[in-house]
Amino acid sequence: MSIVVHLYYTGTNGSARRFAQEMEESGTAAEIRREEGNEQYDYYLSLKDPETMMLIDRWHDQEALDRHHASPMMQKIAELRDKYDLHMKAERSITEDRLPDKDQAFIRK
Repeated sequence: MSIVVHLYYTGTNGSARRFAQEMEESGTAAEIRREEGNEQYDYYLSLKDPETMMLIDRWHDQEALDRHHASPMMQKIAELRDKYDLHMKAERSITEDRLPDKDQAFIRK
């Protein structure tokens, strides 16, 4: 089981992309990836809306996510969101450890 949060960052004139680039180039994203319990922290550009970046943020459990939310990283992220004037939407889900057999048939290995 993992907790997965999809965060959608939307801005104007490429600001969401610049935000994600600064997160990567400053090393902030790499620091988050090294936090205990982090399983994924990756940005993706929407082909439908190039002003939106999606972050897939996956954590081992609620305790790991809570530690992250209480960490100094959150202040850095908040400052960058303000700098780029981004608006957000979030979705949260809990993953299963394994796909059911009937779904496995659609996975090309």
